[in-house]
Amino acid sequence: MTQLTLLTKAYSPRHLKQIDTLLKKNLEGLDAKTELSVVEKWVRVSLSGEDEAIATSYIRKEAGLCPENLENVERFATLKGYVTEFGKNPDNVHVDVGVFKPETIHATLPLSGLQAVLVDGRKVALKKIAELFGLCDDLPINVKIIALDKTEKRMEAELATAQLERFDTWRESLLDRLIILGAPIQEIHRTLKYTGLDRDIIGIESLGMFEHALTCKLGTDAAGLVPQIGRDLREARFVVFNPRKIREFLAF
Repeated sequence: MTQLTLLTKAYSPRHLKQIDTLLKKNLEGLDAKTELSVVEKWVRVSLSGEDEAIATSYIRKEAGLCPENLENVERFATLKGYVTEFGKNPDNVHVDVGVFKPETIHATLPLSGLQAVLVDGRKVALKKIAELFGLCDDLPINVKIIALDKTEKRMEAELATAQLERFDTWRESLLDRLIILGAPIQEIHRTLKYTGLDRDIIGIESLGMFEHALTCKLGTDAAGLVPQIGRDLREARFVVFNPRKIREFLAF
């Protein structure tokens, strides 16, 4: 039997069931049995069967895997993680990159680093940066490990190039984005169609299996969509990325 921890978090038993259904569909035709469980919100798959190796290769390629142990992390590696315990420390952001053996270890993004790359080096409080860029618990982000001490069990990181490019693209577009956390893409599409708000959305960018960024049409206020969408996606959480507010803030 092979055990794999996916680079995907599940927020409820319903989400776990949806992942299980998707895996079974994609592995159809293979002699591979799957059993799912959750470790620190990360989805773990137990594989068995004659085609176990083929299924493992497919999952590794399509879903990506957590490093699990700090020994599997290298300095300068780029990792996908999720913001966690936000606000616990005003001087850094904790990022869960999937290291939980033999204990959970988070990467830290120092406030000084975020100030340097997001707000032109200004001494801005973490709370304000979060307000501008939508940083919150369970937001998927890509980070680069810049300092690693396996003896002291510490990881320090910075925003990866891909993450900075995403923020830059969002900011330069001048279009609001509504980030939805904790909802599958199918439910989002169904809700947009049901409410008629699909006319106000020009694109959906998947940040993870249950995390998506909706690009609003020019002139559409993302915050104004939350009450309508929230009535149907009751388990989801919402964050707004407003490029105009960022530009106005940096203009002073």
